[in-house]
Amino acid sequence: MRGASSAKWVAMAAVVALAATACGGGNSDSDSGNDGPVDKSGKVVFDNGEPQKPLQPANTMESYGSAVIRSLFQGLVDYEPGTGKIVKENAESVTTKDSKLWTIKLKKGWKFHNGEAVTSKSYVDAWNWAAATKNNQQNSSWFADIKGYEDVHPEKGDAKTDKMSGLKVVDDTTFTIELVSPVPYFEYKLGYEVFSPLPSGFFQDPKGYGQKPVGNGPYKFVKWDHNKQIEVETYPEYQGSNKAKNGGVIFKNYSQPEAAYKDLVSDNVDVIRQVPPNDLPNYKSDLGDRAIDQDYSAIQTINPAFYNTQFKDIDVKVIQGLSMAIDRETITKTVLQGTRVPATGWVAKGVLGYQADACGEFCKFDPAKAKDLIKQGGGVPKNAIKIQYNADGGHKEWVDAVCGSIRKSVGVECVGDSKADFQADLEARDNKQVKSMYRSGWVLDYPFNGNFLRDLYGTGVAGNKGAFSDKKFDDLVKKADNAKTLEESAKEYNLAEQQLKNTFPAIPLWYYKVNAGYSKNVSNVKFNQKGDPILTDITVKQK
Repeated sequence: MRGASSAKWVAMAAVVALAATACGGGNSDSDSGNDGPVDKSGKVVFDNGEPQKPLQPANTMESYGSAVIRSLFQGLVDYEPGTGKIVKENAESVTTKDSKLWTIKLKKGWKFHNGEAVTSKSYVDAWNWAAATKNNQQNSSWFADIKGYEDVHPEKGDAKTDKMSGLKVVDDTTFTIELVSPVPYFEYKLGYEVFSPLPSGFFQDPKGYGQKPVGNGPYKFVKWDHNKQIEVETYPEYQGSNKAKNGGVIFKNYSQPEAAYKDLVSDNVDVIRQVPPNDLPNYKSDLGDRAIDQDYSAIQTINPAFYNTQFKDIDVKVIQGLSMAIDRETITKTVLQGTRVPATGWVAKGVLGYQADACGEFCKFDPAKAKDLIKQGGGVPKNAIKIQYNADGGHKEWVDAVCGSIRKSVGVECVGDSKADFQADLEARDNKQVKSMYRSGWVLDYPFNGNFLRDLYGTGVAGNKGAFSDKKFDDLVKKADNAKTLEESAKEYNLAEQQLKNTFPAIPLWYYKVNAGYSKNVSNVKFNQKGDPILTDITVKQK
């Protein structure tokens, strides 16, 4: 579903924005962990799936792999659940005077799981390697803020060097980051796992380490049985604040969400991240106090593939019309059982800079206006669209409903284009094989509106799988990134979001909610702002 994991805020305004929605649902407060003896060596079985790529921090851009990476690696900062306050983890301090030159000081005593010390070089080498074109990392563009990125990752031609000039090792526990231009929210980006450190052995065998990763996080890698499960165990020497309260996690691969839910009800899996559509009407009665229902910062959209012949030179009025042909209110209330909230813009709720009604009339259901806009725009080529989605994610029901609404409202033929699993869906996007449109779900990497704008619709960025490009939008993004303060940057990003009404790189559908649950085997289950369970906090009951 996503491009990565989460980060939170340090500014008070951001904390207020997060507190309104973070970790606020379900009955998790009732789970104190004191309802019986705890098995500290017990492992939590978590509903997951097969990662798309090797387990390399800069090569993971989807939820299955991200969950594992976050358990194995811990970067400079993390974020306090519920408040969004920034927490220094491997970093002793992150300082800047001008938002352009940043100084990082590390805490001493941190080690990788193989016993090697985590140093400034561990970070600088990892970032340089991830940014280099030759290493083909999906998330390399996240380093584009750093001076010298264009030398290791040029748009065309060969790289001039393999080291970004903006990264300097001062000593074992200090390094500096010089950006191309000031970025007032850069510290918050550092919570994304792409900025993780790597041990020295990784660079001699990246492929091998991708299959058997060595991290510095709360859990240590045990084994990966492909298409079955990934197992990690608690790392007893972990120095971070989020020490595991259990013996480890088994990330169990489920090809269908219905199977995961059945195993949850029968206590054969301990936590699932989302109840499938067909089980939504009954899951609260099935699970009782173990049912979770809360908001989190994610958005569902359908995106045109602008590289294909259908949408390459399309008039924006056609996409605006398709958006107005979708009855979001009815679909969220009926098919999705009230578990989603109709979207009114491109930025998810609960993040700094969220603005209501950014999409304006174009996200409101109006069949007559929709038909008129499509006609003004010259019509949909071949009068038919397809919406690509992954069959293992519980999306068929709402895709069929969206298509039905479009057909009924404007007479455009619409069908779902089902891919067997999330991997196949992502590979089609990565290889520019989407035939028409695709389902895109995005959860925050850091709770700032720019993450839902620049990182999805900026020209050439990693999350822009539809090849959208608009110079006006890019210029507004640049202005936002050069703002003097965090709050000013968020306001400038508001203007960038307004520009999307004129180009429509994606059709906003609805904001996500966590509708999940846990088994009788565990307690102290809470979900964070990303919609993920806080695995380290879960306790396993003695049997």
